[in-house]
Amino acid sequence: MAQQRQAQHRFASPARPGTSRRRFLGYLVAAPTLVVAAELTRQSVFAEPASAAAIPSAPQTPEVYDLLDALRDAARPTANLIRIEVERDGTVSFALPRSDNGQGIITSTQMIIAEEMDLDVDQVRVTLADARPELVFNQLTGGSSTTFTTYTPIRVAAALAKGRLLAAAAQLLGQDVRTLTSRGGLISGAGGSALPFAELTEKAASDVHESVEIALKPREDFRVIGKPQTKTDARAMVTGRKKFATDLAIPDALPTVICRAPDLNGTPDRVRNLDEVRDMPGVTDVEVVSTGVAVRARTFGQAIDGVNALRVDWEPGTVAGEDDDSILAGVRAAELPLAVPAGVGETVEGEFTFYFASSSSLETNSAIADVRSDRAEIWGAMKNPIAAQAEIAKLLGLAQNRVTVHVTEGGGSFGRKLFFDAALEAAEVSQAMGKPVKLMWTRADDSRQGRVHPLSTARVRALVSGSSVLSYEQRHTSVATQVNPGLGEAVTAAAVKAPLGNLALSESVFELTQVTPYDFGVSTRLLNEVDMRFNTTSMRNIYSPNVATARELMVDRIAATMDRDPYEFRREFLKNDRLRAVLDAVAEEGDWGRSMPDGTAQGLGVHTEYKGVCAAMVEIDCRPRVVDRKIRQAVTGPRVTKAVLAVDVGLVINPRGLEAQMMGGINDAIALILTSSLHLVDGHFVEASWDNYFYTRQWNTPPEMKIIIVDSTADEPGGAGEFGVAAPCGAIACAYARATGEVPSYFPVNHKDPFPFEPYPTVPPIPESPTNGLKLTF
Repeated sequence: MAQQRQAQHRFASPARPGTSRRRFLGYLVAAPTLVVAAELTRQSVFAEPASAAAIPSAPQTPEVYDLLDALRDAARPTANLIRIEVERDGTVSFALPRSDNGQGIITSTQMIIAEEMDLDVDQVRVTLADARPELVFNQLTGGSSTTFTTYTPIRVAAALAKGRLLAAAAQLLGQDVRTLTSRGGLISGAGGSALPFAELTEKAASDVHESVEIALKPREDFRVIGKPQTKTDARAMVTGRKKFATDLAIPDALPTVICRAPDLNGTPDRVRNLDEVRDMPGVTDVEVVSTGVAVRARTFGQAIDGVNALRVDWEPGTVAGEDDDSILAGVRAAELPLAVPAGVGETVEGEFTFYFASSSSLETNSAIADVRSDRAEIWGAMKNPIAAQAEIAKLLGLAQNRVTVHVTEGGGSFGRKLFFDAALEAAEVSQAMGKPVKLMWTRADDSRQGRVHPLSTARVRALVSGSSVLSYEQRHTSVATQVNPGLGEAVTAAAVKAPLGNLALSESVFELTQVTPYDFGVSTRLLNEVDMRFNTTSMRNIYSPNVATARELMVDRIAATMDRDPYEFRREFLKNDRLRAVLDAVAEEGDWGRSMPDGTAQGLGVHTEYKGVCAAMVEIDCRPRVVDRKIRQAVTGPRVTKAVLAVDVGLVINPRGLEAQMMGGINDAIALILTSSLHLVDGHFVEASWDNYFYTRQWNTPPEMKIIIVDSTADEPGGAGEFGVAAPCGAIACAYARATGEVPSYFPVNHKDPFPFEPYPTVPPIPESPTNGLKLTF
């Protein structure tokens, strides 16, 4: 088991201009109790621009303006519609217009409000907002942007609320507001006088809308932000009290499962035994829908029995007859040419393939729908609820304001829940049956018909002369990545479906995220994608894991060409001191360069994105006794025995949450590089469960794991949710190459190995549950 240790703070990043000393506009909302918001402008967020230091490589787009900047600019016009309310019982409520799928943003949001209002974390109640079309671009959860885009608006609103409460208390107590103090929901004054928030919330309320200028608490006074905080829902999670979509008791919403085609995206042509299945025990309804045949029953077990009993003639799917090799050939045919011809100096080249990976999360795709003739109500863990609301309304033939979309907490996402396939299906099925449904995808559905990280290739060419890198080119080519159904609302969701619309969005995301962090002369990174009719998604960190893996392998090869140590080479060519600080941290903590047995090695990876920098150092064991160890129907293979990761994401709200995110990123990286992929055979993916999709298991996790959070003087947080994957991917690939003496050309490295399992059939579509589990325990 990975050993969790307290994050260290021994490495400091350079100072950067902050925001906490400037004044901001708060917004008082006319209401019976105290309700506040933030009027967020560019001037209130951005300090005067600092002069940029000269760098040998021309600045790349994300170094000037990145995806986080774009998402915050998109959210800014509706920031004043995000409101904090002080309740009559003295607690503070906030409906967060984002989706929490385990990343901990509910807890971090509670911490931000508690900090600014001098409350305890448990005095702040954060829920998830229903779809709110008026927020436009401000209800999208993606791109590690939640904390970055909401941090200042939430603080401004909270600071205004506290100021109004202090002013009300000063008036009631007849004391100077400057002599009052606030702590734990109690405002205290001279002579032992005190008033709780509960007695002040109506007095502090405003009769009219008005703007108020406020100043935020300086960072040196923080007592909540920056302190480790266990997730506030942790106890509910481990005791089973936490509610997910399928746990909700919606009246008359019965379990529903869809019988799906053997081919990817196949559609039903004819059902041979519809009436027979309708008469099965517990089954209440069976209806043909666009994606298959839906079975509603008293229990999920009975619904699954009905699905497996169906005899359906299917139309071919969208990739009928295709396999890994044919898709790879199509991607390679779309590769963009490298511009700098080989032979100018010493040429170092590499070509890499990254196979399909599953974007399934621990909670299967699910949603509840209650569709009536004149309205609809939907429940699900949707990260893009405004777009979902619009699409569902269109599907049902209803006005958008007649569809209510409730955002529930989710059990994982990894980009999967940017898409609302289950909600659309649930709405369609509920309308067809005229009854509420609780729809759940099975594990087989998620693996075989769900959304995937697309197959892609990377071509890299570097020209080296003496001790300099003259040019560095990277070309990323992929099956079309459905980055997101728009930017959170209906207009861009529709635009993405237009010809070339998705490619344009993908190109924008690629250009706003990808940076080569080294001074490599003339440096270019280009993307091309080809639509090959797959269901894809922006799986955690989207392009970066594959781009970083190819890049870091090439960095090791360039270093070898110059006869340089990989660490010393990186340190010399990295673009700035922040990058060098995280690299130095992992090299020191990980004891870089120590003597190791044959068949084992260390590897390094560096990445910058989301306003942050990250470095990883791993040790891997590729000796036969490790690689060839046997476990029933499982993948063992090389083992990462040690992982050290250093990260600087700017201001850290919750170090414990950040540490957990980085640990998850390391395990994602192990999976992507060593063990986890989907195999396309004759138009369908072979893997049909977590049993035979080999995400990182206990026996492949590092016995040693250390996360170093580098001190930062920044006044704003960057993005963290996706940030822990790319650098470890590069480090693991480099360690594997050094341990085996061969640079791998495809990932994961076991993709072409024989299956260690017997594939489940495609008909019936849902594998039978095991009945002899106790006999198979390890």
